[in-house]
Amino acid sequence: MSMIDVHCHLLPGVDDGSKDWETTLEMCQMARADGVSHIVCSPHANYQYPYNRESHQQLIEELRRRVPDMEFSLGCDFHLSYENVDDAIAHPERYVIGRTNYLLIELSDFSLFNVGNTIFELQRAGMRPILTHPERYPHLQRRPEAVGEFFRQGCLVQITANSLTGSWGRTAQKVAVTLLKNSWVQMIASDAHSSTRRVPILSEARQAAAAIVGEEAATRLVETNPAAVINNEAVML
Repeated sequence: MSMIDVHCHLLPGVDDGSKDWETTLEMCQMARADGVSHIVCSPHANYQYPYNRESHQQLIEELRRRVPDMEFSLGCDFHLSYENVDDAIAHPERYVIGRTNYLLIELSDFSLFNVGNTIFELQRAGMRPILTHPERYPHLQRRPEAVGEFFRQGCLVQITANSLTGSWGRTAQKVAVTLLKNSWVQMIASDAHSSTRRVPILSEARQAAAAIVGEEAATRLVETNPAAVINNEAVML
C-alpha cells in the first residue's frame, strides 16, 4: 500500500494554498515521487475563503485529467464557526471527504469554547470529525491533554508532517511527539500549501514517527488509516 495524504491545499487559486495550475502540478509531482498515491484536496471553508463544493468538484475533475496516475478526493479544511456548523449539520455532503462521513475540522486559534459540544453535534448529524494539526494551536500547545479529551469523545486526530520534523518550531514538534506517545493521533498529513515551503511530503514524518512509535504504527498513520477514511471504513485507534 502507498501513502495517502488526507489534508492538502492542492486546488489552484481557491485559498492560500496552490496559486495556479503550475504549482498544483509541481506539488503532485513531488507527492508522487515521495510515494503518495492519493491526495484529499481540502481547501479552506471559513469566513475568508467561502467553500463552493460544485466549483471545487470541477477543479477535481480537471486535476484527474491532468494527473491520471494519481487519485484525488474532495474534502475541506472546515472551520468551526456557527454559520459553518449549522450548514454542515443540515448538509453534511457539502463538506465531508468524498462520499464518506469523515470531516476535517479546524479550530479557532484563540479559544476552545464550545468545541466539545460542536464535535458532539457533528457526530449526531452522522459525521466523524478529524481534528487537524492540534499541535500548532497555541491553546492546545499549552494544554495538550485537551486533545485526549476530544479523542475520548470520538474525534480523530491528524498532525502535520512537518510539525513532527521541526518546521513549525520546537513547541509544535514537542506537542506532536507527546500526542503520538499518548496514542491520540490516527493520521499524519502534509497540510501542504505550495511546492516550495509547505510541501506535500510525508516520508520524512513517517520515518520520524517510526522512531517514536514503531514501524507498524507509522504505517498505520500514513497508509492504513488514511485508506480507511477515503473508503469510509473504521479507523484503527
